[in-house]
Amino acid sequence: MSSNKKYWKSVEELENSSIVEALRNNEFVEEIPTDEFLGNADALASSGTSRRDFLKYVGFSTAAVTLAACEGPVHKSIPYVLQPEQIIPGVADYYATTVFDGFDFANLLVKTREGRPIKIENNTISGAKFSANARVHASILGLYDSMRLKAPKLDGKASSWSAVDLKLNQVWQMRKQKEVR
Repeated sequence: MSSNKKYWKSVEELENSSIVEALRNNEFVEEIPTDEFLGNADALASSGTSRRDFLKYVGFSTAAVTLAACEGPVHKSIPYVLQPEQIIPGVADYYATTVFDGFDFANLLVKTREGRPIKIENNTISGAKFSANARVHASILGLYDSMRLKAPKLDGKASSWSAVDLKLNQVWQMRKQKEVR
């Protein structure tokens, strides 16, 4: 089952040009200076290391370096002392919400696990007419921003939610009185 196919790299090689033959003969005219990096040929021939032993050493050292470099981060998990009844580990919860950030408006379902949002989806259950685009889907990363506010503030100072609610009610009442006039 021998093949009679002949493969060629250029038209000149197909036509058996003399240029191709001259280049082929001159390809390795100079001998490669292996003495510079292998050392003396006699010392190399008398060494007791075979090719098989060399490959063993290279394989072992590669595996050792790989294992040393792949040390994973340590994640310390702290179990619930008193687990909340509404949270079941491994079961996702969905919350309906809306988003408006000046550019986008969308009705969303946010998928959470153990209280952490992990995915934003379009809310098709409520018959919503606005859907999420790429910016809205990417906004989930903003929820994990370490510079994000963790507590309410009034006039740049830490405050409580009840104080913020009271201030909002006062502002709302003032606007309502202006509309009546």
